Amino acid sequence: MKNIAIVIPTFNEIENIEKLIHEIKIKLPEAKIFIIDDSKKKEIGELIKNKDLKVNYFHRSDESGRGSAVIYGFNKAIKEENKYELFIEMDADFSHDPNELLINIDFFLKEKLDLLIASRYLPGSKIINWSLSRRILSKLSNLLARNLLNIPLNDFTNGFRIYSPRAIKSILLSCGNIGDGFILLSEIIVVIKNNFMKIGEIKTKFVNRERGVSSVNLKLVLASLYGLIKLAVIKKRLK
Repeated sequence: MKNIAIVIPTFNEIENIEKLIHEIKIKLPEAKIFIIDDSKKKEIGELIKNKDLKVNYFHRSDESGRGSAVIYGFNKAIKEENKYELFIEMDADFSHDPNELLINIDFFLKEKLDLLIASRYLPGSKIINWSLSRRILSKLSNLLARNLLNIPLNDFTNGFRIYSPRAIKSILLSCGNIGDGFILLSEIIVVIKNNFMKIGEIKTKFVNRERGVSSVNLKLVLASLYGLIKLAVIKKRLK
Protein backbone atom coordinates (compact mmCIF):
# COMPACT_ATOMS: atom_id res chain seq x y z
CA MET A 1 0.00 0.00 0.00
CA LYS A 2 1.57 3.25 -1.18
CA ASN A 3 -0.91 5.97 -0.24
CA ILE A 4 -0.28 6.35 3.48
CA ALA A 5 -0.04 9.65 5.35
CA ILE A 6 1.79 9.68 8.69
CA VAL A 7 1.22 12.71 10.94
CA ILE A 8 3.78 13.31 13.70
CA PRO A 9 3.28 16.20 16.15
CA THR A 10 6.56 17.41 17.64
CA PHE A 11 7.66 19.68 20.47
CA ASN A 12 11.39 19.93 21.16
CA GLU A 13 12.15 16.55 19.55
CA ILE A 14 15.40 17.48 17.80
CA GLU A 15 17.15 14.50 19.45
CA ASN A 16 14.68 11.95 18.08
CA ILE A 17 13.23 13.11 14.80
CA GLU A 18 15.97 12.15 12.31
CA LYS A 19 16.24 8.58 13.57
CA LEU A 20 12.45 8.22 13.66
CA ILE A 21 12.08 9.38 10.05
CA HIS A 22 14.74 6.91 8.90
CA GLU A 23 13.10 4.00 10.74
CA ILE A 24 9.66 4.81 9.36
CA LYS A 25 11.04 4.96 5.81
CA ILE A 26 12.63 1.54 6.23
CA LYS A 27 9.23 0.07 7.07
CA LEU A 28 7.07 2.25 4.80
CA PRO A 29 9.29 3.77 2.07
CA GLU A 30 6.34 5.09 0.07
CA ALA A 31 4.54 6.75 2.98
CA LYS A 32 4.24 10.54 3.13
CA ILE A 33 5.36 11.96 6.47
CA PHE A 34 3.93 15.20 7.87
CA ILE A 35 5.91 16.79 10.72
CA ILE A 36 3.92 19.40 12.67
CA ASP A 37 6.40 21.23 14.85
CA ASP A 38 5.32 23.45 17.75
CA SER A 39 8.86 24.03 19.04
CA LYS A 40 9.80 27.65 19.62
CA LYS A 41 12.96 27.23 17.53
CA LYS A 42 13.04 25.88 13.96
CA GLU A 43 15.89 23.45 14.65
CA ILE A 44 13.91 20.49 13.33
CA GLY A 45 13.10 22.33 10.12
CA GLU A 46 16.76 23.20 9.62
CA LEU A 47 17.77 19.60 10.28
CA ILE A 48 15.23 18.30 7.78
CA LYS A 49 16.44 20.76 5.15
CA ASN A 50 20.16 20.19 5.76
CA LYS A 51 19.83 16.39 5.77
CA ASP A 52 17.35 16.41 2.85
CA LEU A 53 15.00 14.10 4.78
CA LYS A 54 12.17 14.53 2.28
CA VAL A 55 9.22 15.02 4.58
CA ASN A 56 6.50 17.65 4.73
CA TYR A 57 7.47 20.02 7.53
CA PHE A 58 5.24 22.68 9.09
CA HIS A 59 6.32 24.96 11.92
CA ARG A 60 3.68 26.63 14.10
CA SER A 61 4.83 29.46 16.32
CA ASP A 62 1.76 29.58 18.56
CA GLU A 63 2.30 26.17 20.29
CA SER A 64 -1.36 25.20 20.11
CA GLY A 65 -1.15 21.72 21.63
CA ARG A 66 -0.77 18.12 20.49
CA GLY A 67 -4.40 17.71 19.46
CA SER A 68 -4.50 20.76 17.23
CA ALA A 69 -1.15 19.73 15.70
CA VAL A 70 -2.64 16.39 14.66
CA ILE A 71 -5.75 18.08 13.21
CA TYR A 72 -3.47 20.52 11.37
CA GLY A 73 -1.53 17.59 9.88
CA PHE A 74 -4.67 15.75 8.80
CA ASN A 75 -5.93 18.91 7.11
CA LYS A 76 -2.67 19.33 5.22
CA ALA A 77 -2.70 15.68 4.13
CA ILE A 78 -6.31 15.56 2.97
CA LYS A 79 -5.89 18.70 0.85
CA GLU A 80 -3.16 17.07 -1.24
CA GLU A 81 -3.89 15.51 -4.61
CA ASN A 82 -2.93 12.11 -3.23
CA LYS A 83 -5.94 10.06 -2.17
CA TYR A 84 -4.55 8.52 0.98
CA GLU A 85 -5.92 5.10 1.87
CA LEU A 86 -4.66 5.21 5.47
CA PHE A 87 -3.76 7.93 7.95
CA ILE A 88 -1.38 7.17 10.81
CA GLU A 89 -0.78 9.24 13.93
CA MET A 90 2.25 8.66 16.15
CA ASP A 91 4.56 10.49 18.54
CA ALA A 92 8.11 11.56 17.82
CA ASP A 93 9.78 10.30 21.00
CA PHE A 94 9.92 6.55 20.16
CA SER A 95 7.23 5.70 22.70
CA HIS A 96 5.45 4.38 19.59
CA ASP A 97 7.59 1.72 17.95
CA PRO A 98 7.96 2.04 14.15
CA ASN A 99 8.53 -1.74 14.06
CA GLU A 100 4.83 -2.19 14.86
CA LEU A 101 3.63 -0.23 11.82
CA LEU A 102 3.32 -3.13 9.36
CA ILE A 103 1.63 -5.44 11.89
CA ASN A 104 -0.83 -2.71 12.82
CA ILE A 105 -1.64 -1.91 9.18
CA ASP A 106 -2.27 -5.60 8.40
CA PHE A 107 -4.61 -5.88 11.40
CA PHE A 108 -6.41 -2.65 10.47
CA LEU A 109 -7.07 -3.87 6.92
CA LYS A 110 -7.97 -7.42 7.92
CA GLU A 111 -10.55 -6.24 10.46
CA LYS A 112 -11.85 -3.50 8.12
CA LEU A 113 -11.55 -0.85 10.80
CA ASP A 114 -12.02 2.90 10.77
CA LEU A 115 -9.84 3.44 13.84
CA LEU A 116 -7.15 1.20 15.31
CA ILE A 117 -5.66 2.11 18.68
CA ALA A 118 -2.37 0.62 19.86
CA SER A 119 -3.57 -0.16 23.38
CA ARG A 120 -1.23 -0.24 26.36
CA TYR A 121 -3.84 -2.08 28.43
CA LEU A 122 -4.54 -5.20 26.43
CA PRO A 123 -3.19 -8.60 27.51
CA GLY A 124 0.31 -8.94 26.06
CA SER A 125 0.99 -5.19 25.96
CA LYS A 126 4.01 -3.75 27.76
CA ILE A 127 4.79 -0.38 29.33
CA ILE A 128 8.52 0.16 29.82
CA ASN A 129 10.31 2.72 32.02
CA TRP A 130 7.24 4.44 33.41
CA SER A 131 7.18 5.36 37.08
CA LEU A 132 4.53 3.76 39.29
CA SER A 133 2.77 7.12 39.72
CA ARG A 134 2.62 7.64 35.93
CA ARG A 135 1.21 4.12 35.45
CA ILE A 136 -1.45 4.67 38.10
CA LEU A 137 -2.45 8.08 36.71
CA SER A 138 -2.73 6.74 33.15
CA LYS A 139 -4.68 3.66 34.19
CA LEU A 140 -7.11 5.67 36.32
CA SER A 141 -7.68 8.26 33.59
CA ASN A 142 -8.48 5.52 31.08
CA LEU A 143 -10.86 3.80 33.49
CA LEU A 144 -12.54 7.15 34.07
CA ALA A 145 -12.88 7.73 30.32
CA ARG A 146 -14.31 4.25 29.79
CA ASN A 147 -16.97 4.77 32.46
CA LEU A 148 -17.84 8.40 31.73
CA LEU A 149 -18.08 7.87 27.97
CA ASN A 150 -19.60 4.39 28.23
CA ILE A 151 -17.42 3.04 25.42
CA PRO A 152 -15.87 -0.43 25.92
CA LEU A 153 -12.25 0.36 25.05
CA ASN A 154 -9.10 -0.05 27.11
CA ASP A 155 -6.93 2.87 26.00
CA PHE A 156 -8.39 6.29 25.22
CA THR A 157 -5.17 8.27 25.50
CA ASN A 158 -2.51 6.58 23.39
CA GLY A 159 -1.80 8.52 20.22
CA PHE A 160 -0.48 5.61 18.14
CA ARG A 161 -3.39 5.11 15.75
CA ILE A 162 -4.53 4.30 12.23
CA TYR A 163 -7.56 5.92 10.60
CA SER A 164 -9.65 5.32 7.50
CA PRO A 165 -10.34 8.23 5.09
CA ARG A 166 -13.97 8.44 6.20
CA ALA A 167 -12.90 8.60 9.84
CA ILE A 168 -10.58 11.50 9.01
CA LYS A 169 -13.41 13.36 7.29
CA SER A 170 -15.60 12.99 10.38
CA ILE A 171 -12.75 14.11 12.65
CA LEU A 172 -12.07 17.24 10.59
CA LEU A 173 -15.78 18.03 10.49
CA SER A 174 -16.58 17.50 14.17
CA CYS A 175 -13.49 17.47 16.41
CA GLY A 176 -11.59 20.21 18.20
CA ASN A 177 -14.48 21.67 20.22
CA ILE A 178 -13.41 20.31 23.62
CA GLY A 179 -9.75 21.29 23.69
CA ASP A 180 -6.56 21.30 21.65
CA GLY A 181 -4.40 19.02 23.79
CA PHE A 182 -4.54 15.33 24.66
CA ILE A 183 -8.33 15.40 25.17
CA LEU A 184 -8.69 15.27 21.39
CA LEU A 185 -7.73 11.58 21.55
CA SER A 186 -10.90 10.82 23.52
CA GLU A 187 -13.04 13.22 21.48
CA ILE A 188 -12.03 11.41 18.29
CA ILE A 189 -13.22 8.10 19.75
CA VAL A 190 -16.60 9.61 20.63
CA VAL A 191 -17.04 11.15 17.16
CA ILE A 192 -16.14 7.92 15.35
CA LYS A 193 -18.38 5.87 17.64
CA ASN A 194 -21.29 8.28 17.16
CA ASN A 195 -20.88 7.90 13.40
CA PHE A 196 -21.23 4.10 13.73
CA MET A 197 -17.73 3.37 12.51
CA LYS A 198 -15.66 0.38 13.60
CA ILE A 199 -12.99 0.78 16.29
CA GLY A 200 -10.43 -1.85 17.28
CA GLU A 201 -7.43 -2.20 19.57
CA ILE A 202 -4.15 -4.07 19.22
CA LYS A 203 -1.47 -4.83 21.78
CA THR A 204 1.63 -2.64 21.82
CA LYS A 205 4.96 -2.05 23.52
CA PHE A 206 5.01 1.47 24.91
CA VAL A 207 8.48 2.72 25.87
CA ASN A 208 9.03 5.91 27.83
CA ARG A 209 11.30 8.35 26.02
CA GLU A 210 15.06 7.92 26.37
CA ARG A 211 15.95 11.33 24.89
CA GLY A 212 14.34 14.74 25.15
CA VAL A 213 11.87 16.07 27.71
CA SER A 214 8.20 15.11 27.96
CA SER A 215 5.65 17.88 27.37
CA VAL A 216 3.17 16.25 29.78
CA ASN A 217 2.68 18.31 32.95
CA LEU A 218 0.08 18.85 35.68
CA LYS A 219 -1.61 21.62 33.71
CA LEU A 220 -2.13 19.31 30.73
CA VAL A 221 -3.42 16.51 32.97
CA LEU A 222 -5.96 18.77 34.67
CA ALA A 223 -7.06 20.24 31.33
CA SER A 224 -7.59 16.72 29.97
CA LEU A 225 -9.66 15.69 33.00
CA TYR A 226 -11.81 18.80 32.66
CA GLY A 227 -12.20 18.12 28.93
CA LEU A 228 -13.18 14.52 29.61
CA ILE A 229 -15.99 15.56 31.94
CA LYS A 230 -17.16 18.16 29.41
CA LEU A 231 -17.06 15.54 26.64
CA ALA A 232 -19.12 13.10 28.74
CA VAL A 233 -21.78 15.76 29.36
CA ILE A 234 -22.00 16.58 25.65
CA LYS A 235 -22.20 12.89 24.72
CA LYS A 236 -25.05 12.37 27.20
CA ARG A 237 -26.99 15.31 25.75
CA LEU A 238 -26.67 13.85 22.24
CA LYS A 239 -28.39 10.60 23.24
